[in-house]
Amino acid sequence: MTHTGHDHHPHVDTHAEILDLDAEVLADHTAAITAWLPVETSPHEIVDLGCGTGAGTFALLTRFPEAHVTAVDSSAGHLHRLREKAREKGVADRVRTVQADLDAATWPDLGTPDLVWASAAMHHMADPMRTLRRVHDMLAPGGLFAVVELAGFPRFLPADAPENRPGLEERCHEASDRHHAEHVPHRGADWGPKLTAAGFRLEGERTITVNLERSDTIGRYALTSLRRLRSGIADALAADDLAALDQLLDVDSPHSILRRDDLTVRTERTVWAARRTAPR
Repeated sequence: MTHTGHDHHPHVDTHAEILDLDAEVLADHTAAITAWLPVETSPHEIVDLGCGTGAGTFALLTRFPEAHVTAVDSSAGHLHRLREKAREKGVADRVRTVQADLDAATWPDLGTPDLVWASAAMHHMADPMRTLRRVHDMLAPGGLFAVVELAGFPRFLPADAPENRPGLEERCHEASDRHHAEHVPHRGADWGPKLTAAGFRLEGERTITVNLERSDTIGRYALTSLRRLRSGIADALAADDLAALDQLLDVDSPHSILRRDDLTVRTERTVWAARRTAPR
C-alpha cells in the first residue's frame, strides 16, 4: 500500500518490486485469509483500499469469481502495474482502479461494496478512526470489512547471522521499530476495539504464522526488502553493523544474502473481519 506515494521518487519502483515479491511469496497465506473470511453471501462489489500492485485484488477475484473489484491507491505507478496484471490475467473487465489519497477530506465515489479489504493499509492512515467510520458508512448493510496487517517487517536470517556481526537483523529491526514508533504510530495496533468503536460488529480475528524455507524468490525478496530497510535506518546503525549489512546486500560479495542457504521468511499476519450492522 502506498498511502502517500509520489511516482517521481526513486523508491517507488523498489516498493512496487517488494509488493510484487510479497504477493508471490505470501500467495498461499493470502488465499488462506480470503478463504477464511466469514462472508454470508459471495460479494459482488469489493473495494481494495491501499491496493498496491494488486496482491489482495487478484486473491479476491480468484476467491469470488463473480465479483468486481475497485482497487484504490495513491500511486499512479502501482495502479498502472495492477491494470497490466489484470490484462495479463484476463480479468481487466472485473477491475476498476481509482487513484486517491485516503487521508483526503473527501473520498471519490467507491460505490456500495459488499466487502472492503485493507491489507497493510490501515496503519498508514493519519486518522484511522475517520477511515473506519468512512468504510462503515460506505459498506452495504451486512457488508464485511477485512483489515489485514503484518506483524512488522519480515525476518530472513538466523539469530547468529551474519558470522561477523551476529544478531544484525534484530538490531536493524530495533532501529526500524524506533523510526516507525515516531512516524507510523498505528503500526502493530489491535484493530478489533477500533472497529467496534467505529460501529462494526467484530465477526472474527485470525493470526496466520508465516515460516517459509529458502527459494530463489525468497532470496530476491530478502535482498529487496533489506535494501529498503537499509534506506530508512542507515543513520541509526553502528558503523560495523552498516558495513556488515552492505556486505549482505552486495550481490557480488561472497557474503551476499543471495549466497546464503539458511534464508527463511518469518512473520505473522493478522486479519480482523467486522460487519456493518446498522441500516443505511
